[in-house]
Amino acid sequence: MIPNITRGAKMTGLVVYLAGPGKSNEHENPHVVAGHEAIMFAAPSGKLSHDDAIELAGKLDTARVVFGTEVAVTNKRAMAAALDNGASRSVALADATSDQNVWHCSLSLNPDEGELSDEKWAAIAADFMKEMDFDDPDSPRAPARWVAIRHGKTKAGGDHIHIAASAVREDGTKVNTFNDYKRAHQACNTLEHRYGLVILTSREMDKGTRGLKPGESEKAKRDGLAEPVRVSLERTVRAAATASKTEAEFVRRLRSSGLLVRPRYDKGSTDAGVVGYSVGAAPTKAQRAAGIKPVWFGGGRLAKDLTLPRLRDEWDQSADARTTAVSEWNASRRGAAVTVRNGRERAHIDPELVARAAQDIEKWNTYLASIPVDDHAQWARAAGRTSGVFAAWSTRVEATPGPLAAASRTLAHAAQVPAHQRAPRVDKRLSGGGAALILMQVQIQSSGASQVLLLRQLMRTMDAIADARRAAGDLARADELVALRSSELETLHADLSTRFPLREQTFSSASTALMEPQERTAVPRFHGEYAAAEELSPDVVDALRISRLVRGESRTAAAARPTSTDTDLDPEIVEALRMSKLIGGTDEQARSAARGDSVHVVYRKLTEEERKVQRTTDIATQGLEEQWREKPSPQETTASSDAVSRDSDRRGHER
Repeated sequence: MIPNITRGAKMTGLVVYLAGPGKSNEHENPHVVAGHEAIMFAAPSGKLSHDDAIELAGKLDTARVVFGTEVAVTNKRAMAAALDNGASRSVALADATSDQNVWHCSLSLNPDEGELSDEKWAAIAADFMKEMDFDDPDSPRAPARWVAIRHGKTKAGGDHIHIAASAVREDGTKVNTFNDYKRAHQACNTLEHRYGLVILTSREMDKGTRGLKPGESEKAKRDGLAEPVRVSLERTVRAAATASKTEAEFVRRLRSSGLLVRPRYDKGSTDAGVVGYSVGAAPTKAQRAAGIKPVWFGGGRLAKDLTLPRLRDEWDQSADARTTAVSEWNASRRGAAVTVRNGRERAHIDPELVARAAQDIEKWNTYLASIPVDDHAQWARAAGRTSGVFAAWSTRVEATPGPLAAASRTLAHAAQVPAHQRAPRVDKRLSGGGAALILMQVQIQSSGASQVLLLRQLMRTMDAIADARRAAGDLARADELVALRSSELETLHADLSTRFPLREQTFSSASTALMEPQERTAVPRFHGEYAAAEELSPDVVDALRISRLVRGESRTAAAARPTSTDTDLDPEIVEALRMSKLIGGTDEQARSAARGDSVHVVYRKLTEEERKVQRTTDIATQGLEEQWREKPSPQETTASSDAVSRDSDRRGHER
């Protein structure tokens, strides 16, 4: 049973609507099933007429009119937004304060539960209003008047009732509606057990996600959007969070995605530290002209695991990282440019490293096998991180939400746990962030065969998470994961496999596959009169280093071998280079790389797009000559080109 609460100022308008035909003539036989004793004493029997509704509203509103009680409520979120937009405190307070003397709640069943009798609905409504402290005979407080009206099924086909209540008690005091949404869900859980209704497992285990309101879906349809704004914002934020290693990088990724980002400071002071954040979609030119302002969503409103404290569990929290994060948050608040222009999020990643993402997910699956089935917090974290990988992939390749976006959202549902049950922070644990980084920044169109491998590994991850949810008793969530994996992802995998067939061979890793050899020629170098770029971060230098090694851009082909300059590379980077050789070379080179032997790097012809990327890379790396030694002389370049030409001629004669 799902409650939905709204508040307003006009009791007559609400009751007339409930007793009327509805927006699309969907209301059938509206009639009273329960209410406060003063209401039931004079309530009309049978179908409510328009006059009956007006008279009923008057009786519900009696206490407020007699005592003149005002129920003014200030929306703190709206007030904070007005202050941030430059309004004075008095104006912001006035605009965010409204009369809310009418309390309205609907109670809806799942369509599969069928219909209840009027008598059972009457008992449920009375117990619900007792749990909400509107009308509790055992309480010393005076009751508030209310009525429950039934008028058919919802658009989805679920049986339901509407409760209209006054927020003013019979003695003129106000009903305490603080935290009523959470209390309503607790009351529904109690009533599900009491009356044998279907129990909502996610609520029982406190693992529910933020539901979409009907208004959000309707607005998306009016605006011609494929999904509500909040859904797309959640996916973008999740992708950025998963791919980031630091909080500052997270802020920069959000801003580079075109989102508006606003920090929330402790106690309202910029000196007190950032304790939260909000994001919003940038308004279009037409919306700005019409004076429409962006709608802000805090991390907690997007998903429980996207709050800033939860995200910080996955990031570097050293003193330097925190200082840099504060600078980025402050720049975001002022609307200034980012403070770091050469971070990891700007590094170019070779398309062939998509295979590295597949290998990372294979290691991730091995790690998941070590998690105990009853460690719910760790499995929720695993679902959240895997959701982030799908989100990163979706933002890169899906113009409109598709199967990757659906997988991200379904896994995000399985990632929700109460804050006190979240997985403890552990340094140097696997996270899947490397795969998300590659998918967000690679030219993914040129790595189709590797995508097949990656999707296969991610489908295995979903199987493991579904098995864990089933073992934990969350059958609904497990079935949801299995259904999506067996339908949309299987279809996508079959489509990719047809478009990018693999010629598989067994090497050291089960995820290694060989693509058909491509025609290769010498890679041209682009030079010019460019100003030296700013000093790049170590992560960017490593990424560029891998890219050049993979493409064979050192002075000679032998420079691709580990030398005194390259032996300081991280073992994972060396493995990434080896994976690229396995994918991009000939059969003999792949077997040699699988044995760990040094491999002669062959050149391949670049597309025009890759030439532009290479030119940009050369511009960005001016000033890094100490890292890369001197550029090849014209004699060396000519000698290398001649060698490749002779090798190409020899292969042509052999064929």
